[in-house]
Amino acid sequence: MRWTLKPKPSEDKIKHLAQALNVEDFVATLLIQRGIETFEDAKNFFRPSLEHLHDPYLMKDMDKAVARIEKAIENQENILVFGDYDVDGTTAVSLVSSYLKSHYPHIATYIPDRYDEGYGISYKGIDYADDNGISLIIALDCGIKSIDHIAYAKAKNIDFIVCDHHRPGDFLPDAVAVLDPKREDCNYPYDELCGCGVGFKLIQALGQNRNQTIEDLVPYLDLVATAIAADIVPITGENRVLAYFGLKVINSEPRPGIKALVHQVKKKVLDITDVVFIISPRINAAGRIKHGNHAVELLTEFDFEQAQQFASEIEQYNADRKDLDKKITKEAFQQILQNNEEERFSTVVFQEDWHKGVIGIVASRLIETYYRPTLVFTKSGDKYAASARSVKGFDVYNALDACSEHLEQFGGHMYAAGMTLKAENYQLFKEAFEKCVQETIQPEMRTPEIEIDAEINFSDITPKLIRILKQFEPFGPQNMTPVFMTTDVKDTGYAKTLGAEEEHLRLFAKQYNSDGIAAIGFGLGKKLNITQNQNLFQLAYTIAENEWNGTVSTQLMLKDIRTNGRN
Repeated sequence: MRWTLKPKPSEDKIKHLAQALNVEDFVATLLIQRGIETFEDAKNFFRPSLEHLHDPYLMKDMDKAVARIEKAIENQENILVFGDYDVDGTTAVSLVSSYLKSHYPHIATYIPDRYDEGYGISYKGIDYADDNGISLIIALDCGIKSIDHIAYAKAKNIDFIVCDHHRPGDFLPDAVAVLDPKREDCNYPYDELCGCGVGFKLIQALGQNRNQTIEDLVPYLDLVATAIAADIVPITGENRVLAYFGLKVINSEPRPGIKALVHQVKKKVLDITDVVFIISPRINAAGRIKHGNHAVELLTEFDFEQAQQFASEIEQYNADRKDLDKKITKEAFQQILQNNEEERFSTVVFQEDWHKGVIGIVASRLIETYYRPTLVFTKSGDKYAASARSVKGFDVYNALDACSEHLEQFGGHMYAAGMTLKAENYQLFKEAFEKCVQETIQPEMRTPEIEIDAEINFSDITPKLIRILKQFEPFGPQNMTPVFMTTDVKDTGYAKTLGAEEEHLRLFAKQYNSDGIAAIGFGLGKKLNITQNQNLFQLAYTIAENEWNGTVSTQLMLKDIRTNGRN
C-alpha cells in the first residue's frame, strides 16, 4: 500500500474558511480539497436543496424529446421504455415508465436479455416494438453508439429518444432527440449524471409541462439515489442533491419494492454504502442470473405483499450469484497461476462456461489480489464477451480503443467497460492489450494507494468533528469518506486477530495521553506483530460510530497500519 497525503491548500485559504465556518483548520482543509472554498460553497454543500437542481431544458434536445412524447400521447401512440439490465438501466426504466403510466396508459417496458441480446439496444427489441405497434422508443442508459440499430428502427417508422450518459462516438445516432450531457455540443451545467439521472431530468421537463413542481417528483428519487450509488458516479453537484434527497426517501417512504428489499435490515437509517452493498447487488442479481425484467417488476410494484414475493425471488438470485462468483474467481486464480501470468501488467482470462452475469464482479475480485487492469472473458453465442475493470488512474476505455482493431464492439467508462470479439481474435487482443497497458500505465498505478486527507491526533476526534463529518454525507467518488492518519500510536494490550482464518485485526489504540479508541481492520490480521511489544505505529483510518446494545461509541475503521516513521 502507498500512503499519499493529499496536498495541503494554502494557509490563507484554510484560515479564511476556518474562521468563516468556525471550524478547525483540518476541517477547512477537507472542504477545500473538495472544491469548497467559500461560505456560500459550504452552505450549498452542507445544506443540499432541490432548488440547486438545474433547469432540464438546458440539456441539448430536451425540448425535442418532450415535444415528441407529448405528440405520442396526443396521438394515442404506443411508447416503449427500453433500458439496460443493470441497476442504472432498470431503475431508469422503472422511473420513466411509472411516471408516464401515471399520465398515460399505453406504455410498455423492455429490458434486453443479457445472454441472448447483450448490452444496449437490440434488433430483437426493435422487432418487438414493430410487432406490437410501438412507434416511439425511449432508450435509457444506452443508445449513444447505437447508430445501426436506430437506423434499423427508423426504416420501420419507429422513432427513438436516447437518454444516455456514456461517451458518444464520432457520430450521434439519428434519433429524434439525444439527451446526453457528455455530448460536446451540450452545454448542460453538470455532465456526470447517471442514466437514471438523465431519465429524471426528462420527467422533470415533462413535469414542468404539467405544472408539477420538483417536490411532486421527489418520490422518484429513491430510484435515482440507488442508481447513483450503483453506477459509481461522482457525488458532487447535482448528483449530491439527488442522492441526498433520494436517501431521505429510502429512509422514510421508499417504494414497496425497495422497502421489501430492506425491511429485514436491522439498521434504522441506511446510508449510501448500505445502498451499494444491500440494495444494488440484489437489483443487479435479477439481470445477472435471470432477467432484468424481474428488477423492473419489483421496482414498479405498488402492492407490498406482491413486492415481498418479488424480493424473495431476487434474494435467491443474489444467493446464486454469490456462489457463482466464488467458483469462477477460484478458477480464474488457478488459470493465472497455471499460465505463469502473475507478473504481467494486465489480467486477461477466459473460460467458455463462465457465467456472463458475474464476470464483472470476478474482474473486481482479481484486482484485489493482482492490482492491474483486468478483463474476464466468457463465451457468448459464437463470440467471446468480457467485462473490464481498472485500477486508479488507468483509463481502460482508452486502452480498449487502442486495441479496437481486434474487437467487434466495446463501450463503457474509464474504470469499467464491456466488449465482444471473435474467438480467433482473442489471443491477438490479449497480447495487444498487455502491450498497451505495459506502455501506458504509470509505475505508481501498479500499487494500491491510500489517499489520506489529513494527519490528525486522537485529541482532534471530538463529538463536534463527528457531527460535522456526518454532514459530509452522502459519500462517493470525489467526496469520499475522509481518511485520516495518526502517528505515535500504540496498542493498550488488547490487539488480537479475528475471523476463522485470523484475517482481521482488532485493537484498542492510544496516542500520547489520549483516551483509547477501539479500532478494527478487516483483512489486516497479518499485521498484528506491528502492534505488539508496545511498538509505536501509524494508522490510516476513517472514523465511524459503532452501535451495540443501544450504546453508541466511536470506532476507527482501519485502512492500513505500518511501523512508525515510515514515509
